[in-house]
Amino acid sequence: MASQQLVLATAALLTIYGGVILFFVIRGALKTTSIADYAVGSIRFSPVVVGLSLAASITSAATFIINPGFIALYGMSGILAMSIVLPIALFGSLIILSKSFRKYGASVQALTMAQWIGKRYGSQSYALLFAFLSLLLITFIVLICVGMTKVLSKSLNVSELYILIGLVTFVFGYMMFGGANSMVYTNTIQAGMMIVVAFILLGSGYEHFSEGVHGFLDRLAAIDPLLIQPVNPSSPLFRDYFEVVFCNFIVGVAIVCQPHIITKSLLLKSERDVNRYLVSAIIVEMLFFSVVIVGLYARLSFPDLQAEGQPINMDGIVSAYVVKEFPVYVGLIVILGLLSAGLSTLEGLVQSLSTTITSDIIRPLAGRRLGTEAQQAKRLNRINKGVIVALAVATIFITYDQLVNPNLSVGIFAQNGVYAYFSAAFVPVLLGIYFRNVPPAVPLAATISAVIVHFSVYYGGITHYMQGPVRNPAIAATFAILVSVIVGLGLYFILQKKQQPIEA
Repeated sequence: MASQQLVLATAALLTIYGGVILFFVIRGALKTTSIADYAVGSIRFSPVVVGLSLAASITSAATFIINPGFIALYGMSGILAMSIVLPIALFGSLIILSKSFRKYGASVQALTMAQWIGKRYGSQSYALLFAFLSLLLITFIVLICVGMTKVLSKSLNVSELYILIGLVTFVFGYMMFGGANSMVYTNTIQAGMMIVVAFILLGSGYEHFSEGVHGFLDRLAAIDPLLIQPVNPSSPLFRDYFEVVFCNFIVGVAIVCQPHIITKSLLLKSERDVNRYLVSAIIVEMLFFSVVIVGLYARLSFPDLQAEGQPINMDGIVSAYVVKEFPVYVGLIVILGLLSAGLSTLEGLVQSLSTTITSDIIRPLAGRRLGTEAQQAKRLNRINKGVIVALAVATIFITYDQLVNPNLSVGIFAQNGVYAYFSAAFVPVLLGIYFRNVPPAVPLAATISAVIVHFSVYYGGITHYMQGPVRNPAIAATFAILVSVIVGLGLYFILQKKQQPIEA
C-alpha cells in the first residue's frame, strides 16, 4: 500500500502533468486540419526531436514496467534476450530500412503502413487486408494500459477498474484532436522524463553491488541458481539459445515493421535529417533497453515474489518495487517516468491505428458516399474521432480481462498479436524497398503464409516449445517470418525466371 503522502503527491503531480499534455495537444490541434495532418503532421520538427519521439515510441510500458517482471522471474536469460540480442537486431534493421522506407513513403505520400503497401504494389485490396491486420495492434495498446493501470493503482490506492477507465478516457480523449503535431511535442517531453527515470531506476540497486558484480550475482544465485545463467530451462520463454538468441534476433529485425515505428521517418522533411534522427534515437534507446535490469533489483527486494504476505502478479512487480524502495518525491519522478514510457507508445498506437481504420478501411469501403475530396477531408476527420471512441471502449473491456485473468503476463497476449502483425509486414516491406517489378501476388502470398504459420504454431502447439500452458510468441513469429521469407523470395525468383525471354 502506498502512503497517504505518496497518494496525495501523486494526485497533484498527475493533475499538473495532465495540464501540460493538454497544452501541447491544443497547440498541435490548432495546426491539424485534415486526416493527413493527423497522421504525419504539418509542422517541421528537428530530426533530434523526431528521434527522441521514436525512442519513446519504441520503448513503452513493456520495457519499463512489464519486461522487468520477466527478468525478475527468469533472470539473466531474459536480459540477454530482451536487452542485448533483440536491440542489436532492431537497431540494424532500423538503420537499413528507415532511409529507403522514408524515401518511397515521401514520394507516394503514404500516411500509413497499409497505404504504403497498397501504393507500392498497386493493390487496394492488399492495402485493405493490411488495414484489417493492423487491428492486431490493439493487443499492444492493452499491454500499455495494463502497465500504467498497475502503476497508478499502486500509487493512488484506487481500484484498477476505476484507474483504467479514467486513464483510457483521458488519453484517447486528447488523442482525438492533436495527432502527429501534438504527439511529437508530448513524446519529446516523455522521452526526457524517461531518460531521467532510466538513470534513477538503474542506480536504485547500487547497494546490491557493494561486494562487486560477483557479489551481486551470488545473491541472485542464492535465490535461484538459474537466475544467473544465460538460458533458463524452467522458463517458458528463455529455455535455450534458440529461444534466447535466434528467435529474438529474428523478431528484432522484423519488429521495426510496425506502423508507429517505421512510419516515424515520414515526419522528417528532408533526406539530410535521417542520420541525425537515427543517431539520437539509437543512443537514447540503448539506455532505455537497459532498464529491464531493474527486474533483478526487484527480485532481490522480493526474493519470494511476495509483498505484505501477498503474491505479486508478474505485471505488478515494478510497481511494487517503486512503492517500496523510493522515498515519496523520488517515487513521484519514477511514477511520472513510467507513465511517460506508456503514454509515448500508447499515443503512437492510437494515432496510427485510428488513422489506418479511418483512411484504409472506412474510406475505401465508403467510397463516394463521403462526398467530394474537400468534403471527405472534413468528414474523415470527424469519423476518426468516432473510431478513437470505439477503440477506447474495446480497450477498456479487453484490458480489464487481462488485469483479472492474465496468462502469466499481458506481455504474452500482446506479443502474440504484435508479432503476428510484423511477421506479416516484414517481407512486403523488404520486397517493396529493395526489389523492382514485384507482382502483388508475391508479397500477398508471403503475408498470408506468415499469418497462417504464426497462429498455427501458437494455437496448434506445433513443436515441443509450444506444449506448455504459457507459449512463447517469439517461436511462432520466428517460424512465420522464415516461412514468409522463403515463400516471398522463392515466388519472386520463380516468376522473374518465367518472365525472362528464352534465347534462341
